[in-house]
Amino acid sequence: MIQVKNLTKIYKTTVKGSSFFSDLFNRKYKEVVALDKVSFEIAGNELVGFIGPNGAGKTTTLKILAGILYPTSGQVNVLDYFPFDKKRSFLKQIAFVMGQRNQLLWDLPALDTFQLNKEIYEVSDDRYHQIVDELTSLLNAENLVEKPVKTLSLGERMKMELIATLIHNPKLIFFDEPTIGLDLFSQEIIREFIKKYQKQYRATIMLTSHYMEDVKRLAKRIIVINKGKILYDGNLKEIVQKYSSTKLVTVVLESKIDQIKLSSIGNIISYVFPKVSYKIDRHLIPEKIDLINRLLPYMDLTIEEEPIEEIIKKLFSGKK
Repeated sequence: MIQVKNLTKIYKTTVKGSSFFSDLFNRKYKEVVALDKVSFEIAGNELVGFIGPNGAGKTTTLKILAGILYPTSGQVNVLDYFPFDKKRSFLKQIAFVMGQRNQLLWDLPALDTFQLNKEIYEVSDDRYHQIVDELTSLLNAENLVEKPVKTLSLGERMKMELIATLIHNPKLIFFDEPTIGLDLFSQEIIREFIKKYQKQYRATIMLTSHYMEDVKRLAKRIIVINKGKILYDGNLKEIVQKYSSTKLVTVVLESKIDQIKLSSIGNIISYVFPKVSYKIDRHLIPEKIDLINRLLPYMDLTIEEEPIEEIIKKLFSGKK
């Protein structure tokens, strides 16, 4: 579905000189490497999390794959096309969803934008009505399509944006921060929609997000990029096992316990009665659980992996 080899993107930016005239007649430039020999492949029906800090190269990569930007060098094959050729047969098979980027007609119902996109993508009447019915049902948004866009909340507008973007049932979808700015309830709705959509339509999806919960909930495979270079490409569980040496143990106490006794268990990271949380080395978990059972009267005990955010930080820093 996607094949990228040694993909490089270099931007030229102006360097401010000592005076207005030097900038005007002797302008100097410096090169900024946005992507540095990036290589990966994505098969059909995969949902891949593409993550990294601001300026890492995520959006630049997606824009090249979608044909918005031209690469400086390297090989790019998407659906057997070179994306920047922007052939109509290619564009009709992809979609690019950017959080808080509005294509909807502000004063009109979202249904008007759906019908416009229907004509642009040459979707048949029967297929159009079927896809609108299916997508509004998936999003529980049947009552929103005829309301003026300006009257909708941010979360409701995002639902309409998704339907408008997917009206042509694309094979390949690029989601760039689809939940950015949304409240927790709306984020959960969008995540569930993406999961159900991919399962129902077997679409291939690349997802970028600063919300690690998006990645954890949706992607089995992640590609981690930083400063234009791929740092990791593989299974999400494997990166947890490789870069996480600790687990979080949370105990809900039955009664208040002496601080010294609590500290004897291990490194306390938070304590607000009745809940106390520890960070414990993975290999010490059986020993520490036995100690908790002997020393602490408790109502509940949970053992969790370290937050994925912390694991990614370790990956960026090269620490384990």
